[in-house]
Amino acid sequence: MRRIQRCLAIALFCACPLAPLADDRPLTTIAALDLPSYMGTWYEIARYPNSFQKQCAGFTRADYSLMPDGQVRVINRCRLQSGETEIAIGTARQLGGARSPKFEVSFAPAWISLIPAVWGDYWVIDLDEQHQLVAVSEPRREYLWVLSRTPQVERQAYAALLERLSRKGFDLGKLMVTRQE
Repeated sequence: MRRIQRCLAIALFCACPLAPLADDRPLTTIAALDLPSYMGTWYEIARYPNSFQKQCAGFTRADYSLMPDGQVRVINRCRLQSGETEIAIGTARQLGGARSPKFEVSFAPAWISLIPAVWGDYWVIDLDEQHQLVAVSEPRREYLWVLSRTPQVERQAYAALLERLSRKGFDLGKLMVTRQE
């Protein structure tokens, strides 16, 4: 009897994962991106917590503009607990063709931009037809941002996006809603 109980306990323990399993499916992006229409201001609605934004108390936004060389100027802003605004200026370069939704972005000084480690993946993985709500991540799904053209998002549109992200293998429990004005 004792042996049966032990086998049952081991079977139950093995059947219950200790942590959620990582999604090992390749991450898909949108089919194509019209880069000029993507330019402009995007407000951060939610994100996975990350070390480089831990000081941000909210009011986070990104401004994208095309540069003459075809790269994208990235200006990220957030408000600190002190009320001051922190600004990070970077560059994004498109990978692949002119309609590719895959980019690499760097906030490092230009003089070290030849080092591959200073560039991070920025993949547009979901974008609504009106170009008002977008989700951005990278192949390992370690980072995730939900951005909107406006500081507030319609609840139904946000819920639909979250459902699509869940189907792509994202842990929605990790999402942190960003405080906006």
